[in-house]
Amino acid sequence: MNNKKSIYFLGIGGIGMSALARYFISKGYKVAGYDRTRTHITDALESEGAEISYDENIESIPAYCLNPEETLIVYTPAIPSNHKGFEYFKENNFEVVKRAKILGMITRNSKGLCIAGTHGKTTTSSMLAHILASSKVECNAFLGGILKNYNSNLILSDKSEFTVIEADEYDRSFHQLSPYMAVVTASDPDHLDIYGTEEAYLESFATFTELIDPSGVLLIKKGISLVPRIKEGVRLLTFGREEGDYHAQNIRIGGGEIVFDFVTPDKVIKDIKLGVPVKINIDNAIAAMAIASLNGVEDDEICEAIASYQGPERRFDFWLKREDKVLLDDYAHHPDEVSASISSVKELYPDKHLTVIFYPHLYSRTRDFAPQFAEALSLADRVILLPIYPAREEPIEGVSSEIILNKLTCKEKEITLKENLIEKIKVGKFEVLMTMGAGNIDIYLPEIKEIIEKQ
Repeated sequence: MNNKKSIYFLGIGGIGMSALARYFISKGYKVAGYDRTRTHITDALESEGAEISYDENIESIPAYCLNPEETLIVYTPAIPSNHKGFEYFKENNFEVVKRAKILGMITRNSKGLCIAGTHGKTTTSSMLAHILASSKVECNAFLGGILKNYNSNLILSDKSEFTVIEADEYDRSFHQLSPYMAVVTASDPDHLDIYGTEEAYLESFATFTELIDPSGVLLIKKGISLVPRIKEGVRLLTFGREEGDYHAQNIRIGGGEIVFDFVTPDKVIKDIKLGVPVKINIDNAIAAMAIASLNGVEDDEICEAIASYQGPERRFDFWLKREDKVLLDDYAHHPDEVSASISSVKELYPDKHLTVIFYPHLYSRTRDFAPQFAEALSLADRVILLPIYPAREEPIEGVSSEIILNKLTCKEKEITLKENLIEKIKVGKFEVLMTMGAGNIDIYLPEIKEIIEKQ
């Protein structure tokens, strides 16, 4: 990096890439990149100093990024191999590295607190980052969501030795990291388009646990099927909602609030109040508070930070919260996430009719988990499915949202095209409406909110 003056990001608008882009802007590098579409993230990056193009033509690459000696190219696995810019950089002897390699470099030069898991890692890592940043310990953090407390996915400190990183298992990216401490929140199989089998998926997580520093800690959710492989010296600890070395007791839910006591191996911190009061966040908070406590954060700092935590965008993101109408959005895109999200909302509003608009993410994931998606979604009173969001994939014959629809057991269920969704909202009546999925369904939320407020 000492020889580099500029960084070019292929896929700069991605949530992980944009955090790295912000980091290098803060370090004084010239930052540029490509993304397929303009978003509020790319707009923000441009306002912060990044130069971004939205077409593949080589002519759109800034002149200061055309010297292989001075420019590092960073890409994500989502960039196709035949992308014109990608091909140009590879053919002209630029150093081209995955985003994960850069994160690995950062963890090797700090105390990396790496949060992994099929689900829960974005919320847990952002909770941990907020606790540390709000305390005297402080931290740097690269997050998988825009944390509303900071309106950013990057937190910087010029004096902290800690770096919080969301450890992504997709494409085995987390194998590039060097954790000081690590958390595994869940190990339910996912990304079977990459791994093929559940056994291969679990093996990848086991490999991740081998990377933890011998002086560090592995904190693992009690009861998950992962068998870790840790080095001699690494402390193995467990957490859970009501069991484990770190857990909750005296959980109180009511009046739109969740309060509990946090039990550690040597003390109890009473009356933890969740800033985002959904039941699944009890688990996430326990993991985050455990790592914070292990690294010197005081009890009162933990309590204050968890109470003030606002959450990342698209994780139980309330857009409207009235006595008669509720609108919220969640990024859940794995069956276990969907089930946990819907169950949490039903518990918050047990007497209200819940409609879920679900945007399935990836043909392969839909194919692999259609029965499980149907079972989870059937917890809602009404389900509106959109056609599959393909992301990086080409269509798979015989795979569509209908294979979920046909297995739904709730009485009210249907499929609608994205272009017809707003009209359907206009003629509907909703008590609690939840949009859900990893696709860009959130672009409709401002208009949906406006419609529901007027109904």
